[in-house]
Amino acid sequence: MKKKNRLIITILLIIVAAVIVLYPKIKPVFMAKSGGPGGPGMASGGGPGGASGPGRQLLNVSGYLIMPVQMSDLYVSTGTLKPDETVELAFETSGKIVGINFTEGTRVRKGDLLAKINDRPLQAQLEKLQAQRKLVEEKEFRQKNLLDRDAISQESYDQIVTELQTLQADINLILARIAETELRAPFDGIIGLRYVSEGSYTNPSTKIARLVKIKPIKIEFTVPERYVNQIKIGYPVTFQMDGSNEIYNANVYAVDPQVDVATRSIVLRALYPNNNEELKPGRFTSVTLLLSQIEDAISVPAEAITPEMEGEMVYVYRNGKAEVVKVGVGLRTESNVQITEGLKFGDTLLTSGILQLRQNLPVVLDTLIKN
Repeated sequence: MKKKNRLIITILLIIVAAVIVLYPKIKPVFMAKSGGPGGPGMASGGGPGGASGPGRQLLNVSGYLIMPVQMSDLYVSTGTLKPDETVELAFETSGKIVGINFTEGTRVRKGDLLAKINDRPLQAQLEKLQAQRKLVEEKEFRQKNLLDRDAISQESYDQIVTELQTLQADINLILARIAETELRAPFDGIIGLRYVSEGSYTNPSTKIARLVKIKPIKIEFTVPERYVNQIKIGYPVTFQMDGSNEIYNANVYAVDPQVDVATRSIVLRALYPNNNEELKPGRFTSVTLLLSQIEDAISVPAEAITPEMEGEMVYVYRNGKAEVVKVGVGLRTESNVQITEGLKFGDTLLTSGILQLRQNLPVVLDTLIKN
C-alpha cells in the first residue's frame, strides 16, 4: 500500500513539472485560437510599430546636438623628477678623517668645510718652506742692492731670484695638497646621509655623503620623434604627481639632440622652480603637453563614427529618420574626434543603436545631449 502511494505521488509531481515547463510554449497557441493579443483578431498596424509595418517597433535612439567647442591636442607622457644638481662627495686624497662638520639632512652653503683629513705632515713641510723663503727673500734683497752698485753680476742675482721662485712653487704645491685634505660643498644644497665616521681612513673612492640641490627641480620625460619639431626650448608643460590632483607648470629647458633608436623617442627636460622644495627627486610624474588647440571645432564622440570602405560615416537625425552622412575627420583625442567636413553646427548626431541604423530608418529620439 505504501509503495502504491509513493508511486501515485511521484506521477503527480512529474505531471506538475511538465505543465510548468510546457505552459509558456503552448500559451500563444491558445491565445491565437481565442483571438487574444498577437492572434488573428489583431488589426494590422494597430500595435506597436504600426507606423513601419505590422509588429515592427520604432528604434529609440540618443542624439548629440553639435555645437562649437574648443578641442585640444594633448600628449601625455611619464616622467621622473631629478635634482638640479647632485654629487657624491669624496676626498681627493687619502688619509685619516679628523673632523666631520655637517649634520645629516641639513642645508649647507657653497664653500662650507664639511670634513677634514689629517694634514699635520703637510703643515710641517709648509712651515719649513716658509722659513726658507724668508731667508731667500732677505738674500735677494741684499743681492739687489749689490747689483744696483755693480758689486755683483746679473747672473748671480738671477740665481737667487730663481731659487726664490722655486721655493714659492714648492709652497704653492704644499698648499694645494693641504686643500685636498678639506672637503668643501661645491654648491648650495641639502646634504644627505653620511657613510663614514670620524677616525676612519678614507681614499678618493670612499663616499662621504651625497649633496643634492632641489631648487629648482628637473622633470625628465620622452616624446615620440614626430613631435621633435614642435617642442622647442621654453615650451610650456604641466605635470602631476602620482596620488595628487595638484597641477604644476614647468617649461622645457633642454632637448636631447639625438633620437633613441630603440624607442624612436626623444628625451626632454623641463624646469620647475620648486621654491618651497615640496617636490623630491626620484618621484614618478605624469607630464602633459598641449600640442595644438582648435577653436569652434565640431567634436563628436568616437563611438558614433562608423568606418567604411569609402571612409568614415555617421548617422544624423532628420525629419524623424536616420540619414547617412560621410564625414572627414581631423584631430583625435581619447574620446572625441574632430569632424572637418560633412556636418555643421545644429545637426543632431545619433549616438546609440549604431549597428541597427540604416538609411531612412524611422527612429524615435528619446534623449538629446548638448555638448
